[in-house]
Amino acid sequence: MKKPTIVFIHGAFVTRASFEPLMGYFKDRGFEVLAPAWPFHDQPVAKLRERSEAGLGKLGLEDLTEYYANFIKALPEKPIIIGHSFGGLLTQLMMDRGLGLAGIAINSGGAKGVVSAAYPTTARSIFGILSKPWRKTFMMSLKEFKYAFVNTLGKAEQERAYREHVVPETTRIFFQGAVAPFASNSPFKVDFNNGRRGPLLMIAGEVDRIVPASLVRKNYSLYNQRSGAVTDYKEFQGRSHWIIAQPGWEEVADFIDLWLKKQLPAYEG
Repeated sequence: MKKPTIVFIHGAFVTRASFEPLMGYFKDRGFEVLAPAWPFHDQPVAKLRERSEAGLGKLGLEDLTEYYANFIKALPEKPIIIGHSFGGLLTQLMMDRGLGLAGIAINSGGAKGVVSAAYPTTARSIFGILSKPWRKTFMMSLKEFKYAFVNTLGKAEQERAYREHVVPETTRIFFQGAVAPFASNSPFKVDFNNGRRGPLLMIAGEVDRIVPASLVRKNYSLYNQRSGAVTDYKEFQGRSHWIIAQPGWEEVADFIDLWLKKQLPAYEG
């Protein structure tokens, strides 16, 4: 049987290039892989750094949700969805809408019900954004990126990752996240009792700072395990937020592959 398509959803401050290791891994195993860039992110990193797109600062989570929902609905069949960071949150939202055959949310931003500000390393990682509410876009400094994303890497690897991947980002999604606990209609809202969705795997990195493992565990704990839908959790030791590209990413890919075979046995082979 033909294997399903995998849609990769990248996170904030980076482009779809961040998923190149995992995309190559699954393509070699017979999956068709797609990685649509976020709006205003579909340019080379150097060009995006030169000048932010005019509309970037208006981009909110509701826009990203509709963008990816429309992209997935246009596919001939339901895909597997793999997202990282804010892309992990988008994966949760896509699965809640019934759009994914299966979902893997890696180091996922927290859905409504998770108070990100309660996690000190998260608060420190995004302080530069929230402390300047008049800014519509934000470019992480190398120092900020080292702390939040690549704290386990050597200096040369940190600098290379920053040079090759980091781009300006909309600040709106972070302010939306900050007020999510107080907004009944927040775009961060997920139905944790939805038993009709496909299986969801939530992955965390033990030493991630911007999305600590404790935040991912809290998000995971909100899902009703008696709903009828599968929700699993896996934590990788010694992994930072750069879990999808740092040395050892193959172990993460292998685990996802085995989990998919268990959840979707018809596609094994």
